[in-house]
Amino acid sequence: MATFRKRGRGWRAEVCRNGVRRSATFATKAEAAAWAASAEAEILAGKRGRIPDKTLGDLLARYRDEVSSGKRSARHEIVRINSILRGGARGASRAPDPIASVRLDELGASHFATWRDRRLKAVSAATVLREWSIMSAAINTAVNEWGWLPANPMRTVKRPPSAKPRERRISDDEIERLLFALGYERGRPPLTKSARVGAAFLFALETAMRAGEIVGLRWEDVHFDKRFLKVAGREPGAGKTPAARREVPLSSEALRILRQLEELKAGGEPVFRLASTRAINWFFYSAKKRAMIHDLHFHDTRHEAITRLAKRIGVLDLARMVGHRDLRQLMVYYNETASEIAARLD
Repeated sequence: MATFRKRGRGWRAEVCRNGVRRSATFATKAEAAAWAASAEAEILAGKRGRIPDKTLGDLLARYRDEVSSGKRSARHEIVRINSILRGGARGASRAPDPIASVRLDELGASHFATWRDRRLKAVSAATVLREWSIMSAAINTAVNEWGWLPANPMRTVKRPPSAKPRERRISDDEIERLLFALGYERGRPPLTKSARVGAAFLFALETAMRAGEIVGLRWEDVHFDKRFLKVAGREPGAGKTPAARREVPLSSEALRILRQLEELKAGGEPVFRLASTRAINWFFYSAKKRAMIHDLHFHDTRHEAITRLAKRIGVLDLARMVGHRDLRQLMVYYNETASEIAARLD
């Protein structure tokens, strides 16, 4: 039931339905009546929040605890959400981001535009896009499953420009310097963690597998007789994307590395005997410094591997091998130079 009250030169409309109260002031009674009818319809249709006294921070906290926690990328999502809620990725005592305190019944596109511009002054566009994706997914969940909002206000806000894809290639000289710094020798089993990171580095160049996929590889997923391995093949739903659950053909060099690691095989341990991607990143970073190599990440092996593999197998086979359902994704990682392409022309 809506009520209308004269307030100075305007009219105040108040709506109460199903325990949800809303109010607003308008210049004319006709505008107030039109708004009240729309508000009542939204509430009765369940489009407007059944828990209206909530903030965006409350929404993100619920999403973190109920949705993010069940994802493979849980750690990264939770850290980013906490940085918004607590003002620091590690729960520092800084104030939360101002957007976290905005009430859902007041949340609009302007709040996200202001947040975007503020964040772009502090971090890179790539970081803002990652945070953007998490917040948008959380709000979509609140709209579609929780009934907390009628629509996602982020849809009408311009996203930050995407960062230019990396085109970093890895030269043969850099490969040898990194292997030396990591203590990996092709003729000997990698006994140390550092050497096994070297083996993982070479393996990534042969297979285009991600660091997380390499770390998670188990012996039951390796099929020497048929020359392939399964990525995330043991757990339904595992993998960065649905396409990430795939079978990867193995080159002679990839098989050699696996046979080398098989000599160190221990019951229940993963193939590369590395606890996490953090171990790879730490040893790789240290070796890179010793080898005096700059601006190189372990993930750049995926760019290098896809570019090399494109010369040896067809594009559809390559997409299936690396876990891309959209062929446009391959173009992000395919970085062959014009000179290299020209060398193959008649």
